[in-house]
Amino acid sequence: MASWTRRAALAMGGMLMAGEALAEDAFGFRLEAIEGGPLDLGQWRGRPMLVVNTASFCGFTPQYAGLQKLYETYRPRGLVVLGVPSQDFNQESADNATVKAFCDATYQVEFPMTGLMHVRGPETHPFFRFLSDRGGGPPRWNFHKYLVARDGRTVHGFRSQVGPDTPALVQAIETALAAAAS
Repeated sequence: MASWTRRAALAMGGMLMAGEALAEDAFGFRLEAIEGGPLDLGQWRGRPMLVVNTASFCGFTPQYAGLQKLYETYRPRGLVVLGVPSQDFNQESADNATVKAFCDATYQVEFPMTGLMHVRGPETHPFFRFLSDRGGGPPRWNFHKYLVARDGRTVHGFRSQVGPDTPALVQAIETALAAAAS
């Protein structure tokens, strides 16, 4: 009887987790913008999106400069770069305003950013659960990247060590931009 109860509880938990996401693709999520208020990813439906979990006090933090350059270079062709600050690795400020001020002052970040979010562990946001399920697993560290294709369902993950100017990432972005919109 105990094993049936445990299985039922696990199944219920799985349904709740699946029910949280309910989005059929990455563009079906609504997040909080770093400035406050809603950030509807549906506004970028049909555009490739590079989602990066970020942190202000990490050895990879200088990647902000490369992400901004990618955004400036490929935005006219449709690429969206989305920064997602997270304190999951204990290297981020405690509030959105401080994160935004740092990004603005230090790296002149113009690409959209979400509010602080859990990207791994038991409190993982459903958006990051969606990305990790389709893009090779959860982030192991800050500046993990997920390239979401135009269809919003195809996701390719890139580890933190893959910088914004790494040929493999640039080629994947070029390929995603060249793909026909569905």
